Amino acid sequence: MSNCKLSVNINKIATLRNSRGGNNPDLVKVALDCERFGAQGITVHPRPDERHIRYQDVFDLKGQIDTEFNIEGNCQEQKFVDLVLANRPAQVTLVPDAQGQITSNHGWDTIKHQNYLQDIIATFKEAGIRVSIFVDPNVEMVEAAKTTGTDRIELYTESYATNYLHDKEKAIAPYIAAAEKAKALDIGLNAGHDLDLNNLKYFAENIPGLLEVSIGHALICDALYLGLENTIQRYLYQLK
Repeated sequence: MSNCKLSVNINKIATLRNSRGGNNPDLVKVALDCERFGAQGITVHPRPDERHIRYQDVFDLKGQIDTEFNIEGNCQEQKFVDLVLANRPAQVTLVPDAQGQITSNHGWDTIKHQNYLQDIIATFKEAGIRVSIFVDPNVEMVEAAKTTGTDRIELYTESYATNYLHDKEKAIAPYIAAAEKAKALDIGLNAGHDLDLNNLKYFAENIPGLLEVSIGHALICDALYLGLENTIQRYLYQLK
């Protein structure tokens, strides 16, 4: 049995709500239902323009959900730092997004940004928040992540997902190497981005020490056809 947890990213639920105004679907209710259906965590990624998750949503969710709350985002925005410190989630995931970026598309250069990451990670850890940082599957970046003081890294899995159907062994190879390095350095390991029902099982079976996957877009798309409860159960089954 895998120890890997499923954290459901509910950004797309917020996008749907925002498209018509009002509160349908109710984001907090969906989060609670995800927990009830078996999700072991809830992830949100608020952006400065609040085009999906609003900052108020974070406060509303923090007071309601019982599983691990993971807030991810661009820590170079002071507004984001203030939001995280005000809510003190179980985990903050630091993502090097640019202003106005549609979706995250790369990990931290943990060598270039070493001093900055040491400072910002210390800020969150002093508040009792577990810190994970977004990194590409590059052994050198994993090595440099160790000296930032982060608790975990989250492997950015887009290249794995993109190349999985062409050559899954080749696609996963750099992730196995990065995971083995993280394990050797005693860094916790998360993963996310474009993982889905087609590629998740192979990834989870082959990545040593995987603690958590954060999945949003694909899971919500699947739920349109399969229903939310059934979809979450299917994702959990891939992690067994």
